Amino acid sequence: MTREPFDAVDVIRTKRDRRELTDDQVDWVVDAYTRGAVDQEQMAALAMAILLNGMSRPEVARWTAAMIASGERMDFSGLSRPTTDKHSTGGVGDKITLPLAPLVASFGVAVPQLSGRGLGHTGGTLDKLESIPGWRASLTGDELMAQLEDVGAVICAAGAGLAPADKKLYALRDVTGTVESVPLIASSIMSKKIAEGTGALVLDVKVGSGAFMKDLDTARELARTMVDLGTDAGVRTVALLTDMATPLGRAAGNALEVRESLDVLAGSGPEDVVELTVALAVEMLAGAGRPTPEAEVRAALGDGRAMDVWRRMIAAQGGDPDAPLPVAAHRQDVVADRSGVLGALDAYAVGVAAWRLGAGRSRREDPVQAGAGVELHAKPGDEVTAGQPLLTLHTDTPERFDRARAALDGAWSVGDEAAAGRGPLLLDRVG
Repeated sequence: MTREPFDAVDVIRTKRDRRELTDDQVDWVVDAYTRGAVDQEQMAALAMAILLNGMSRPEVARWTAAMIASGERMDFSGLSRPTTDKHSTGGVGDKITLPLAPLVASFGVAVPQLSGRGLGHTGGTLDKLESIPGWRASLTGDELMAQLEDVGAVICAAGAGLAPADKKLYALRDVTGTVESVPLIASSIMSKKIAEGTGALVLDVKVGSGAFMKDLDTARELARTMVDLGTDAGVRTVALLTDMATPLGRAAGNALEVRESLDVLAGSGPEDVVELTVALAVEMLAGAGRPTPEAEVRAALGDGRAMDVWRRMIAAQGGDPDAPLPVAAHRQDVVADRSGVLGALDAYAVGVAAWRLGAGRSRREDPVQAGAGVELHAKPGDEVTAGQPLLTLHTDTPERFDRARAALDGAWSVGDEAAAGRGPLLLDRVG
């Protein structure tokens, strides 16, 4: 039996006592955990010590590098187009990837958007796209490269070979109360994105009730940590901090969000979704060395260029871009109890309601309903009248309505005074 160069307990004690891990300690503990030489209980203790005591910038950088080294790296240098990517920390109604990838690709830039599935109150991009008949999330490496060269945009599942240490550690953090650690969130996201091999990266760090980061200071710390990690690894990285106190757009749920994304690609759609899509596209194009004025980016949504790429992207992955999207079998309205101005609509509550209606999952293996979700008829600042539908709940299983409505108790308010409505969508830029 090969003798290990370090003892896991000594590594745990180092971080427990607020001391800095050496490069060799970091390299060893990530590798040893991945191959099973460090027990789950020991890594759980180390993760909690990291959550409580933090990590220095060199420690986080080394931890991220060790996670990357646990698997393979992708290489897009053979493409004729520059590459750029976007990552969102997750929110409610956050369908931005769907119109964004084809929009950016319409300017001659390749967008390898490796995405995930939803868990809890935040939706997953792959779940949304799987509501399109025939569309498939899994591509081989050769299929991915060919589609990037031909179409310019791919939205697909990440292969198991990218940062396997992260996959194992993420599952552990999820059941040990250590998800919220900024160093571990940053290294989890950035290990996968750096291993993915994109030349430029734009981060959408959500802030508010519907996001992981509830306050601006913590979100800014996470954004700065991730931007530093990307920059140190040679990836041109910037982060936008964006509001997630209110759901994005007017739909939360899989097919509902695809339908809204198609509106955006057709030159209409909710203005907040359009605003964020355009802002991220401008940053992605600049990072890829193709700076483009905002007005021209917006024009590509209205003149069919982005829609053309969308249709080719969906068809290339087996989907039928003309097929009708699934519709839930049952609907129920939530109405205003008085006339006035909608003062608030809590993103987290809407996300939980959509999840309870069947749009999300509690465990990774749970199925989702394509047509389930919440449709919003009013946003903060809008005038409403008594009895007017504020929300419509969609599900195939009507016994879910009561629990979804319970999630919305206290989630919205109607007042007499004209409210300020939603604050700015773009809160800050880091990078």
